[in-house]
Amino acid sequence: MVVLVTGGAGYIGSHTVVELLNAGHEVLIVDDLSNAKAEVVDRIETITGKRPRFCQADCADKTAMEQIFAANQVDAVIHFAALKAVGESVKKPLSYYRNNLDSAMTMLEVMEEFGCKKFVFSSSATVYGPNNPYPYKEEMKAIESSSPYGWTKVMIERILTDYCTAHPDFCAILLRYFNPIGAHESGLLGDDPNGIPNNLMPYIGRVAAGKLEKLTIFGGDYDTPDGTCQRDYLHVVDLAVGHLKALEFAAGFTGVEAINLGTGSGISVLELVTAFEKANSMKLPYVIGPRRDGDLPAFWADASKAKELLGWEATHTVEDMCRSAWNFAKKSS
Repeated sequence: MVVLVTGGAGYIGSHTVVELLNAGHEVLIVDDLSNAKAEVVDRIETITGKRPRFCQADCADKTAMEQIFAANQVDAVIHFAALKAVGESVKKPLSYYRNNLDSAMTMLEVMEEFGCKKFVFSSSATVYGPNNPYPYKEEMKAIESSSPYGWTKVMIERILTDYCTAHPDFCAILLRYFNPIGAHESGLLGDDPNGIPNNLMPYIGRVAAGKLEKLTIFGGDYDTPDGTCQRDYLHVVDLAVGHLKALEFAAGFTGVEAINLGTGSGISVLELVTAFEKANSMKLPYVIGPRRDGDLPAFWADASKAKELLGWEATHTVEDMCRSAWNFAKKSS
């Protein structure tokens, strides 16, 4: 199968490309490199012994996408490309709505034009919004969010649901995943964003490597056991395997299906910091700062549907996540 992976040079995308190549699929990466690096393609080849095709392009550029589809027989699309920082989205809502909605709709239009009918969407637990109780279950209403970033995911899920209603032979898998951290065991791939990281683990890695002075934890007065936010952290390789499993499921499925990818348990920010220190035998300087716009106090997944439909469940421990993240941070520092 030829799989087009938008945002495939990014953090989750690159790990997913590795799993796809190792499973025997051909992969075409489309990435504008706005938050990724071109050398990631070389690193994927080093890990797998196979080189994915790569096109530097904005997947909201319809002309460019039509040219790519015309030159390649694409059987399925895994769509990662999006702006993804919750706090930034509150400050720059128009950028998030324009980028995230345009890229998804352009991709669907071009897929329709070229008869491609399998779509795996990188959604998010943020679609459950601020009012659903946790653990989050797929049958809960996913029609709210606490940030513009999350609203783009809600809207795209709605677009895909309506599209599947209009095109009964189309398949859209909505992977609602939680908080991926960690890195590939080789240390060649990991979360290495441009500028100051918005996500917790790459921030921790840069503090541990001495690139940043200290870690700022956003909020210490939430209604949680230690006052810091609780999240369902899962290893990025487990998440990547989930996308491979979703693609396999999509081969025999039409319609739309939402599936959580998480561990099923919550860990606080302070607990994660402590786990990182223990796993890597170090101490991290940190301070408690003000709350960040758009953050919820706590949530985690009910991941039973993923096990039932995909035969998938998370296998890596928190210590595995912390050790692999530091291994990558050391090698990239």
